[in-house]
Amino acid sequence: MSHPVLLVIAHGSRDPRHAATVHALTQRVRAQRPGLRVETAFLEFNAPSVPRVLERLAAEGADQVVALPLLLTRAFHAKTDIPSVLREARARLPRLHIRQADVLGPSPLLNATLGRRLREAGVRPGDLPRTGLVLASAGSSDPEAIAVIAEIARELRHTGWCAVRPAFASASLPRTEDAVRALRAEGVDRVAVAPYVIAPGRLPDRIAAGAEAAGADVLADVLGPAPELARLLLDRYDEARVPVGASLSA
Repeated sequence: MSHPVLLVIAHGSRDPRHAATVHALTQRVRAQRPGLRVETAFLEFNAPSVPRVLERLAAEGADQVVALPLLLTRAFHAKTDIPSVLREARARLPRLHIRQADVLGPSPLLNATLGRRLREAGVRPGDLPRTGLVLASAGSSDPEAIAVIAEIARELRHTGWCAVRPAFASASLPRTEDAVRALRAEGVDRVAVAPYVIAPGRLPDRIAAGAEAAGADVLADVLGPAPELARLLLDRYDEARVPVGASLSA
């Protein structure tokens, strides 16, 4: 039996950098697992849409799809939007078996990607004891998503940083600039901001503007098409395609 198609579902953005980054990431996934069919779809703003891709796959004879939300936390899109789109597709395409994978975070591979971006921005291991970190996410009104970001910040505090604070670009507080200023007020010598977002766009730009306004010393890049993130997509795909207790073939 052939492997299910991996359908990566991104939110979408009017910013062309968003789709370009998503496509670069899915291309890296293909490179890490040659032979796996990987498709990309968007909830809004960009084409192709999720229904159109699923219809095309069904017309081409595909019988199994793992739909993977390109999301870091379980918030509204993962709990409501994507399940609704997939439920409608199952009703229209009964021969196509669609399974929804889990969201990406939290994961040690995401923390590894954050570390990669911070190193690329100039942070060295010896800097951590005198550097405070602002973990800046897009933000959400969902308490579960906010709690996950706070827990990741607590975990990162035990990796050598002198302090770690969560921040949010929307829906929640504090904002990036407020978290940077709070660390300064506590006497932190150096402050780095790490965007906990996958692709560029309006909210990551807001994070960057806040970091600059507050005088952060380091601003890392978004997670982007990092090899660790591509590996995580494949891990979530494998978890979803194999029933619990079953063996996983290569």
